[in-house]
Amino acid sequence: MNKAKSLSDVDGKAFLRQSFAAEQDVLGLHLKLASKSVTHNGVMGDINEKHFMQMLRRYLPKRYDVDTGIVIDSNGKSSQQIDIVIFDNQYTPTLLDQQSHRYIPAEAVYCVLEVKPEVNKEYISYARDKAKSVRSLVRTSVPIVHAGGQYPAKAHFEIIAGLIAPDVAWVGGLQSDAFASSIAQTDGECKLDFVLALSDRSFDCFWGLHHFSPLNNSMAYLIFRLLQKLQSLGTVPAIDWNEYAKVMSDIDE
Repeated sequence: MNKAKSLSDVDGKAFLRQSFAAEQDVLGLHLKLASKSVTHNGVMGDINEKHFMQMLRRYLPKRYDVDTGIVIDSNGKSSQQIDIVIFDNQYTPTLLDQQSHRYIPAEAVYCVLEVKPEVNKEYISYARDKAKSVRSLVRTSVPIVHAGGQYPAKAHFEIIAGLIAPDVAWVGGLQSDAFASSIAQTDGECKLDFVLALSDRSFDCFWGLHHFSPLNNSMAYLIFRLLQKLQSLGTVPAIDWNEYAKVMSDIDE
């Protein structure tokens, strides 16, 4: 009998754990190959981003898109370049797309994350600045008309922000005092909601309390918790396109 089928029949939970662990090992090998064979840091960073984007695309429902980009609002203000943006792919178009460059309306954004070589104090601060550049943008919302009337304008949810990396700088990993000190800011526009160090474990505070994954299967563990968090947010607000239209005129309305 096929070994995977045999294990699935005997111990389905062990089958799932082993299967996802193997997938994490494969991703780790891809990232290790990049670090050993690519001599340009910028190119290596692009490769790592693409590996993590492919991983997220495999598990997120099609209603979500995953790409790199710049987030923009109805006033024309823009964020910094974001490594990975998870955004609405059903109701919201991206703007001014040119090759791999695209602007993503702020209203469409669910989650932003940075991909770095390791988790350390410097990169945590860097990811926070990127998150703030997105969360500080204006987001519109208008009522939605339906057959029986209209739903009121939806309140904006807090955009999720995170940092992912192959490794972690501290000997104690994400459960070290150094990490606890670096991640201590838990509210405001600079908040990081999750961190994944592929060689160690994941951290998140999706529902307030600090939560850590087990050492094994940290990638799948975080993905499932992220899916639950995204599910809890529902759909994005309906954009007030008139606010964008007003910018097309040089006359204040």
